[in-house]
Amino acid sequence: QVQLVESGGGLVQAGGSLRLSCAASGRTFNRYTMGWFRQAPGKEREFVAAISWSGGSSDYADSVKGRFTISRDNPKDTVYLQMNSLKREDTAVYYCAAAPSAFSSNLYYTINEYSFWGQGTLVTVSS
Repeated sequence: QVQLVESGGGLVQAGGSLRLSCAASGRTFNRYTMGWFRQAPGKEREFVAAISWSGGSSDYADSVKGRFTISRDNPKDTVYLQMNSLKREDTAVYYCAAAPSAFSSNLYYTINEYSFWGQGTLVTVSS
């Protein structure tokens, strides 16, 4: 079992930046591929970014590529999402998630591939 707790959300003006954090506890953090998803009001939860257990591989949704950066600090059991040049359409509840990876460099893009989820943190981007 892995427990995930997100933090760092809030209200920011368009063009601004936020850094989300996701602290993990429970089983060994570095055994998991980590992902960030988001869910805007009235919309389905969607993939944002993923990073492999070692941090050597990562990928992003096209809508955030070049603006968001995912990273992880395994000794601190934490994954981050640095969000720059925020847009109003980035407004959503952001969730981190963990997928067992058995030390492979696989990345995962769908909700069903992730076994553990945090409670979410709200990001609101104003114009």
